[in-house]
Amino acid sequence: MVPFWWGALLSPPQPRGHRGPHQCWQTGLLSRCSVRASGVAAPGSGARNGPIFCVSTLSTPWIIPKLVLKGGTPGLIPANTAQDTLAWRIPGTEEPGGLQSTGSHTTEWLSIQRGDGPYALILVPTRELALQSFDTVQKLLKVRQATKPCPIWWFLVPGCMLRKGINILISTPGRLVDHIKSTKSIHFRQIRWLILDEADRILDLGFEKDLTVILNAVNAECQERQNVLLSATLTEGVARLADISLHDPVSISVLDESHDLSSPESEAFLEASPPQATDELDGFAIPAGLEQHVVVVPSKLRLVCLAAFILQKCKFERDQKVIVFFSSCELVEFHYTLFLETLLSDSGALAPEHLPSTSTPLKFLRLHSALEQEERTAVFQDFMHSRTGILFCTDIAARGLDLPQVTWIVQYNAPSSPAEYIHRIGRTARIGCHGSSLLVLAPSEAEYVNSLASHKINVSEMKMDDILSVLTKDDCFKGRRGGGQKSRTAGPQEIRERATVLQTVFEDYVHSSEETVSRAKKALQSFIRAYATYPRELKHIFHIRLLHLGHMAKSFGLRDAPKNLCASAVKKKKANLK
Repeated sequence: MVPFWWGALLSPPQPRGHRGPHQCWQTGLLSRCSVRASGVAAPGSGARNGPIFCVSTLSTPWIIPKLVLKGGTPGLIPANTAQDTLAWRIPGTEEPGGLQSTGSHTTEWLSIQRGDGPYALILVPTRELALQSFDTVQKLLKVRQATKPCPIWWFLVPGCMLRKGINILISTPGRLVDHIKSTKSIHFRQIRWLILDEADRILDLGFEKDLTVILNAVNAECQERQNVLLSATLTEGVARLADISLHDPVSISVLDESHDLSSPESEAFLEASPPQATDELDGFAIPAGLEQHVVVVPSKLRLVCLAAFILQKCKFERDQKVIVFFSSCELVEFHYTLFLETLLSDSGALAPEHLPSTSTPLKFLRLHSALEQEERTAVFQDFMHSRTGILFCTDIAARGLDLPQVTWIVQYNAPSSPAEYIHRIGRTARIGCHGSSLLVLAPSEAEYVNSLASHKINVSEMKMDDILSVLTKDDCFKGRRGGGQKSRTAGPQEIRERATVLQTVFEDYVHSSEETVSRAKKALQSFIRAYATYPRELKHIFHIRLLHLGHMAKSFGLRDAPKNLCASAVKKKKANLK
């Protein structure tokens, strides 16, 4: 993450309609920029004009809303996935310690004491995003030592800290509800900002009831505040949440490079507009530096293909940082343990001659919701500050997280919607950088490419043999008929033989004990349960009946498909729904 500190001084609020330019200075990520009042406010709210910041980064200009509106004017911001976080962090840290009006043209600095309690309440969907937001807010508040930000995650914040006071409170909805019900010292009398970041993801994770509890608790103590709802997709659920939490909201959208801020059309664009549910991909912009690929792989070669791709990028290329997305925690754990024990281990059940002679050690990490909070935090920090590594994760890492220098995104299990696809690939090619993505599909799933194309998402094909050919660069994968020298022009037969050698390594490990066989079976069942949850509009592509269970078992290192596998997985899925 690029460090940055907010250093803007705004001139006193001007009469409504005034559009005189001001100047602000920013060190680090933001550069010198011009500020203009947008003149948007809820009718009858008495709110002052909120300047809109036009910020020019290394390569792409975008709009950051500066929402220092008094009187509780709400805002709904459909932001680009790579640009939305600063939209609330800058105003959320500037306003509590900023200027307040004492008359028509006079201002004074607002004095904040820690004991005042929260001035800003920020709700985010995951603990990792809470941690990232906390770190960013701390950097923004270096010049405001009196303001105390604090994240609330799954672990308990000491009661003494809440009693002494927290001025900026960052929390997941579920944890905050726990404190509302059990912590007497928490209050919301001073709340001026209520910010819902990644609102669509908050709803996807089932926090709608928790949000109702939080809104009722805040409304009971504080009526005058500004609510800000940020969402990458304006779905029906988000629009419904906006109706509940926002009153006469102002909708702010991100302008692309084609807009001229001085044109009358842009002036109208920045004015108030009611939030409306739109197509889930409206407003998305795929970064220009992102290359998207797809590879079609038979089910029995999926595991070998994934391993070969990782070896190719992280062993034979330098400075590669890869994120691999799976559909469940069990799949993350299985592949993490399997690759750790086969591609890295130099002792144990596998003979050393079957292991890659890697000169640059591979670094595997995993992140999912079943891990303990301390381990999740350690993994998140480790991967964020590493120059290289492979992170196996679920969609917990698909939203909001800024993981620097990620070069490749691998979607080993296809996402359930084009929106999720966009969120996943949004972890790379951020802020003008370059990156690549790879989508792994089975032959029966190839039509998914057309589904993406219908949403203006175009991917280029990568050949499976081009990925598997990396196995010819290491003699440890030589077959029985392999020659004494490495072949630069290895044919398809030799490539398949070496793939068979690697598949045998995986199968030998899986069948080395009853425990490892059990893990593989549970992972396969988890995959089938997840496969059964694809939405109706994709059922003709992703359907259990289209799976070859014997070949799919091979992708988990199993030599035969377990009996009654499909029936037991579906039965467990129905039990979980009850």
